[in-house]
Amino acid sequence: MIKIVSSSPFVKKSQKSKKKKKYIDKSNKENYDKSIKCKRLHLFFAEQCKRLHKGENMTVTIKDIAKKVGVNPSTVSRVINGTASISNETKEKIYATMKEMDYYPNSLARSLVNGSTFTIGLVMDAGNRDAFSNAFFIQSVSAIETVSQDRGYNLLITSDKNLENENAVKHLVLEHKVDGVILPISSMTKKLVEFFLNNETPFVIMGEPEEKQPEVCWVDMDNEQGGSLAVTHLLDSGYKHPVLLVESQEEMFEKKRILGFQRELERRKMFENREDIVECGKQGKQVSAWVSKLLRGEVSGDSIICTNNIVAYHVLQELKKGGKKIPEDIGVMTFDNYPLAEYMEPALTVVDVNTYMLGEEAAIVLFDKIKQVEKKEKNILIPTKIMKRKSTQKGG
Repeated sequence: MIKIVSSSPFVKKSQKSKKKKKYIDKSNKENYDKSIKCKRLHLFFAEQCKRLHKGENMTVTIKDIAKKVGVNPSTVSRVINGTASISNETKEKIYATMKEMDYYPNSLARSLVNGSTFTIGLVMDAGNRDAFSNAFFIQSVSAIETVSQDRGYNLLITSDKNLENENAVKHLVLEHKVDGVILPISSMTKKLVEFFLNNETPFVIMGEPEEKQPEVCWVDMDNEQGGSLAVTHLLDSGYKHPVLLVESQEEMFEKKRILGFQRELERRKMFENREDIVECGKQGKQVSAWVSKLLRGEVSGDSIICTNNIVAYHVLQELKKGGKKIPEDIGVMTFDNYPLAEYMEPALTVVDVNTYMLGEEAAIVLFDKIKQVEKKEKNILIPTKIMKRKSTQKGG
């Protein structure tokens, strides 16, 4: 029988600690954090030693992967951690070997060695059921998750609403549970932005803020361009008097759409009054009343741009009830292709808003900040495009 004597300083301390506990000054946060991290590291390796001494099978290591691929262990480590540029060919070989040998990186060990959680946070209002059922939110989250997985990170979703005001978000940062945060514009507050900046936490706003700050990165759709493209399409299709229906004129993205709509008409010297911009309420609750006025001739317009699919659905229903033919009598189009536009009768022309790309770009910008990659362009506007369908084909 071979007796193995450990020379680990941690083992010695743990034996002595039965006689006398060592006092750690928690008032010195930096030293306390280092002490905790050191203790966790010792615990991790002590457990591995115990398993080895008991004759248990050890898991596949980085060295095993490196030996089979024919590279240095450091190369495998850099591929796993994404800390250096490695050729795609080498990466593919390493990933294939990891899969073949059923190797999974130990997240605790990676975190201790790299000082990284390998997790990013996405903030939202968990109490808002509409947010989880929103098709655009789901597409953006899918993109963020895909980018995160490609870089070896996990995605953690947390609420922005708490009895202690943003407490959950702050805990993620202060307890070092995430390396960075994606913050939707609806969850953005001055206090939260100041908190991130003061703690030097990488973060990105998903949506264009009304008040710009040079140190704050944001990504959004080019809604102003979308408003302009919609007007141009309708006029080019033979319509003379487009009207824009929005849910609220207070939302930043709606303001941008209004601006694009108005500027394009002004450029053509066609914008006459604000009645061509109609506020129809949440979920288009006031659509029926406005369409009734249109049918009675109390308001004018020969084409309608809807802010989303729900508003467009209500507009189509009311126009059909009034005996109007689409697109012959009135043209109808909407922002957003998903989820109903192409399935309506007639199929709707849309200003396509790529929310998957929105989430993708937000994640890419965040990882650039986490990795401290220099980027000249901190604010990104994703272009929109027109998808033509039957609802605006006036000429048949």
